[in-house]
Amino acid sequence: MTSPAAVIVDTAAYAQAVEDAVKASAAYYSGGTSVLDDESYDRLVRGIAAWEADHPDEVVPDSPTGKVAGGAVEGDVPHTVAMLSLDNVFSPEEFSAWTASLARRIGHDVTRFSVEPKLDGLAIAARYSHGRLTRLITRGDGTAGEDVSHAIGTIEGLPEELAEPVTVEVRGEVLMTTAQFEHANEVRTGHGGQPFANPRNAAAGTLRAKERAYTVPMTFFGYGLLPLADSDTALAARLSDLAHSDLMAQAAELGVNTTATTAVPGITAETVEQVLTRVQEIAALRAQLPFGIDGIVIKADPAADQRAAGSGSRAPRWAIAYKLPAVEKITRLLEVEWNVGRTGIIAPRAVLEPVEIDGSTITYATLHNPADITRRDLRRGDHVMVYRAGDVIPRIEAPVAHLRTGDEQPIVFPEVCPRCGSGIDTSEQRWRCENGRNCHLVASLSYAAGRDQLDIEGLGITRVVQLVEAGLVADLADLFSLTQEQLLSLERMGETSTDNLLGAIGAAKGRSLSRVLCALGVRGTGRSMSRRIARHFATMDAIRAADATSMQQVEGIGTEKAPSIVAELVELAPLIDRLVAAGVNMTEPGATPPAPAGIDTDDQEPGAEAASGPLAGMTVVVTGAMTGALEKLSRNQMNELIERAGGRSSSSVSKKTTLVVAGEGAGSKRAKAETLGIRLAAPDEFATLIAGFLG
Repeated sequence: MTSPAAVIVDTAAYAQAVEDAVKASAAYYSGGTSVLDDESYDRLVRGIAAWEADHPDEVVPDSPTGKVAGGAVEGDVPHTVAMLSLDNVFSPEEFSAWTASLARRIGHDVTRFSVEPKLDGLAIAARYSHGRLTRLITRGDGTAGEDVSHAIGTIEGLPEELAEPVTVEVRGEVLMTTAQFEHANEVRTGHGGQPFANPRNAAAGTLRAKERAYTVPMTFFGYGLLPLADSDTALAARLSDLAHSDLMAQAAELGVNTTATTAVPGITAETVEQVLTRVQEIAALRAQLPFGIDGIVIKADPAADQRAAGSGSRAPRWAIAYKLPAVEKITRLLEVEWNVGRTGIIAPRAVLEPVEIDGSTITYATLHNPADITRRDLRRGDHVMVYRAGDVIPRIEAPVAHLRTGDEQPIVFPEVCPRCGSGIDTSEQRWRCENGRNCHLVASLSYAAGRDQLDIEGLGITRVVQLVEAGLVADLADLFSLTQEQLLSLERMGETSTDNLLGAIGAAKGRSLSRVLCALGVRGTGRSMSRRIARHFATMDAIRAADATSMQQVEGIGTEKAPSIVAELVELAPLIDRLVAAGVNMTEPGATPPAPAGIDTDDQEPGAEAASGPLAGMTVVVTGAMTGALEKLSRNQMNELIERAGGRSSSSVSKKTTLVVAGEGAGSKRAKAETLGIRLAAPDEFATLIAGFLG
């Protein structure tokens, strides 16, 4: 659902709306510094269009309706063929109405549609002469654009030389991926500049910059291929008759980047229903994509249908943009809270002026760490661009610096731990209370006793608080030395509950090494990483003996994380020694320690079980609610089951994924698996496959 059009009540309000829209459009297309986010701009233009429909005799010449880029930008390099915008639809009903209108225009139903993600970047035309890139031109006002050829060589996916010496024009979108955007802001702020508000702003500013002391990469995705005036006659004729999907295949063969290489490749569909299904699939994958999209572009695929439909002054009649709900909004940063986690990490959290994004009211956003606040130059009272998609935790991308009034205030960093008043260790990017886990002991112990860690039934947060306040427990090891007499001294603890709790604590001693490691809460690890470390090294002794180089052999541990994990294990050594003395298990069932250096293991992965079991060599992702024999298993227990059966568990779907177990309510991960052609299994089918390992 899209938000309603802005309400315009009279001529004066209409004139003001047109002025606001033109200014916002000019800022948006020239440098990405609009005062309006995308949804607010769309609402304003829809309101203008609605008012003009009711007052056709009062339309002003500056109105953005019916114009490319809202009529706010111009260019000095003529386009060979008009470079138009797209009209929008916002619902299945509006899309169906558009297809019916298109069918009437061309005299028959469209037999094949092209369906592609609508990339959130800047449209450009890249002209190649005999295979060499000679000129880059922005869309401008559709008839002429700005020459940005100085950017040649800085855009990934747009080769300086094609695979064939042809003279053609490639059209597409220049954008910044999430990783490129983060890098761009690091470089920009490092040179004393203001951070970009979002990836699109970053791409717009970077594409036009001519005299910067630095360069940052961008990415190109092609969406069009057409001949130029001096193209070979035969080539020109062939390109003019190719369907859009075939043009994209031709562009890829020439070496141009297209969406075919992404998790949301362009496809063809034969019916409206198939198109809408693909719209839902792309929307479900949106939050996981490494680049921004704001909709789906749907085109009549055959060239003959496109010619029959023709184009208006602003947009082709054979293509439409199905807009998705906005995932970015501008709001105000009111305050920053400093919260202490269970391992003593002091994390900043942004308090926002409430804003609705993608159907949810957002009042908080993550700020990562103090260095991130400094790098982004955030200030209390700033207008900020907030991003949220799907289940992604809302985050602030950057301040909207051009909206500053001068009343904004610096964010004050804590000088002592906001929880216990102890000193703060600021030696790493993520600050930590010098008391570490003991600062938030209740949270640390509650986590350790949780179902996916030591699974100590009866040791909920209320009981943990009692134990801590009574001075009976000061760390994890103390749990294993509790006596019946001590527990009976607590309020509401009878003999039965005491015996049950002592029994649960005794059972916890036999948990696998991966669960013990997870219970320790080593920074930089979680359930999945704890399992990988435990299966790689097999014993706690081997883990503790590992240096940073050895730790990097574990999948997912890089050069930055490895030293931190090793250092934390050294810090935890006294606690681990006491757990060993208490009889807590320190081995991982089914895993073997890595072979000593110099011994040939026939390329067998260190710490891995021999290639056996029904899931041997498979990477498995579990999504949705499990049923049947798997119904009572937590996600962590499912992942442990996968690894006992010889497979590797993963939380994300990729080309390396072998199998996706899709239960009830499976969403984006199932959609991505279907897109990539990955095998799907229902819970009952999976339970049958690994039946020998259940229980």
